[in-house]
Amino acid sequence: MPARLPASPADGLRTLARFGFAAKGIVYGILGALAVMAATGLNGGRTADKQQVLQTVQDMPLGRWLLGLVAFGLAGYVVWRLVQAIRDTEGKGNSAKGIATRIGYVASAVGYAVLAFIAGKAAFENTSAGGGGGNTRQSMVAKLLEQDYGQWLVGAAGLFVIGIGVYQLVRAYSGSFAKHVNSSQLPTEQQRLVYRVGQLGYTARGIVWGILGYFLVQAARHANASEAQGTEGAFDFLASIGRAPLLIVALGLVAYGLYMLVRAKYPILRGV
Repeated sequence: MPARLPASPADGLRTLARFGFAAKGIVYGILGALAVMAATGLNGGRTADKQQVLQTVQDMPLGRWLLGLVAFGLAGYVVWRLVQAIRDTEGKGNSAKGIATRIGYVASAVGYAVLAFIAGKAAFENTSAGGGGGNTRQSMVAKLLEQDYGQWLVGAAGLFVIGIGVYQLVRAYSGSFAKHVNSSQLPTEQQRLVYRVGQLGYTARGIVWGILGYFLVQAARHANASEAQGTEGAFDFLASIGRAPLLIVALGLVAYGLYMLVRAKYPILRGV
């Protein structure tokens, strides 16, 4: 029987990335499921943000252990995002567009690093994982608004976030998101299903990003940091239009979570 080769650093990185996609899928899946329950009037349903999702995980049986696993997975996603940015695994290059994309990977890493830290701290110190996210966001916006040209800075940030939303929609309808999943390992019918689930997921994500950007633009226009809402506020905005828009977007986020789980199972990881 041939000797088994020792795991390489690349193998470890691939494992971290896959854990990261799975953890991200869990977070988005719960986020969407809570909103679906809220839209349909089921007990326990509510509009939430990612930090409140961590609290939901913590409140489950064996919640601290589960939260620790989520924290580990999110940390793996942070590592993968940084590798994408530094090693340019996606081949974005050093053009202005390429550098902007790679900076976006770093920004994503920072955001999920904060979430991983909160989850890890709550898991190991048995403190609450929920709450505080909205206050932190609005405090940051308030500090920006106090600066010279603060309203312009917040407005520019809002337009940038709206741009991210548009980019998600473009990815959804161009199908470019599919290049990260090795769907050749799936039967043809399942390939189509996975593609449609991903399309729905990225569409919902684009809508949420667009609403978040709109909130920032409004905060800039009115010089009012309290208008800078998060995901929970985006869901409430959709609910104010009607239950149907909230339900559709919530189902879309569940779909995105499922797509991330498929990506964890069948990833295409370039550069490693």
